[in-house]
Amino acid sequence: MRMHRRAGNDILANFAEVVPALKSAEALLEANRCLFCEDAPCTAACPTGIDVPMFIRKIATGNLTGSAKTIFDANPLGASCARVCPTEALCEGACVLNELSTPVMIGQLQRHATNHLMAHPDIQLHHRGVDNGLRVAIVGAGPAGLSAARELARWGYRVTIYEQDDKAGGLNTYGVAPFRLPQAIALWEVRQIEQLGVEICTGVTVGQDVTAEHLLQAYDAVLIAVGLGRIQQLGIEGESLPGVIDALELIRATKDKGPEHVSIGRKVVVIGAGNTAIDAATTAKRLGAEIVQILYRRTENEMTAYPFEYDFAKMDGVEFRWLIAPVRIVGSNQVEAIECRRMRLGAEDAKGRRNPEPIPGSELMIQADNVVMAIGQEKLIQLFDHFGIQHHGGIVEINDRMQTSRENVFAAGDCTFAGGGYEEATVVLAVEQGKRAADAIHRTLSATFASEGAV
Repeated sequence: MRMHRRAGNDILANFAEVVPALKSAEALLEANRCLFCEDAPCTAACPTGIDVPMFIRKIATGNLTGSAKTIFDANPLGASCARVCPTEALCEGACVLNELSTPVMIGQLQRHATNHLMAHPDIQLHHRGVDNGLRVAIVGAGPAGLSAARELARWGYRVTIYEQDDKAGGLNTYGVAPFRLPQAIALWEVRQIEQLGVEICTGVTVGQDVTAEHLLQAYDAVLIAVGLGRIQQLGIEGESLPGVIDALELIRATKDKGPEHVSIGRKVVVIGAGNTAIDAATTAKRLGAEIVQILYRRTENEMTAYPFEYDFAKMDGVEFRWLIAPVRIVGSNQVEAIECRRMRLGAEDAKGRRNPEPIPGSELMIQADNVVMAIGQEKLIQLFDHFGIQHHGGIVEINDRMQTSRENVFAAGDCTFAGGGYEEATVVLAVEQGKRAADAIHRTLSATFASEGAV
């Protein structure tokens, strides 16, 4: 991976996309490396089922619009996924060329084709279907909600999305570092879905501004496609001190305000070792922090961040300190340090990971100007209770038809993943769940109204 972090005051350059786009000649050469396998293990490894050999073949023959269509037919957020998908573990990991040399750069080729489409705003690949008179409300304009909305609109449904943030896009718009996924990419994809007649009501919180009962009365079906909430707190002394930052809020500020308007201290400590922690740490480094340390109470073997994210952070100069857990944050009117305790691994937990245990008398103090929390996100239990649907600790129960315990209320996305964390909840999985939910809603409503003689 070619890195582009620059020292000094060139903050905007630090936040340009890390991996440069392929030039036309490079894309052509790379596309011609593909063996165009008939059984296509790369396609089988893609959660959204993109026909990888087909879109690459179209690049090789100069048909970039056709290539983009193949991608977007299967994945409504194909441009974002080209940048944030863990391709090493999915399509590229399944490429047969791994046995001979290096895999085809599928993610980069997908980015090349989708970039072509973004550069030609006159091209509209998809169109709204003939109005079937049915209405669907979607709660949450993140990857799952947008994916479901796109599919439903193509089938002729009147779709309204309710989103509490000021902009649609969810994680793609707010929660991924801009040097990995610029906000403009996510918002472009939102506009493609709006062009199909999907109405997106931003700044609206379901449960406060509009009730579940209103949605159930006004719409034929409701899809709950929310992600997760704020970063969880540790419950230690000093968490309310100025200088303690929510990792997602740090990333969001760089995308909304622009990195040149975001300040960070010289010494930054990040708590957690998932992909969000990596994004927060590398964001802090690119904002100008001199020393950025990630603290994790387990070891490298138990961290939930993807290996390529881990390598990325190390190349950016982020330090990792294993088997260390925070005890309290120290400071009078501002963060000054964080007191920690060394840990050792004990018995395994339910997921097979060994539980960390404190080592008595092993306390140490780490100087810090900022402490960034990245230890997992809260679940939106209040919303699920408002709908009166069953859930286990904030994970919504759904059957194999994506239905919740309440009639005509469906669910998809992060709120349905058992782990509720980034080790399981990826953008591409949320997109596929949105597609599945749309199909389930379509089949359910079609059957219902057909039996009533309405369609």
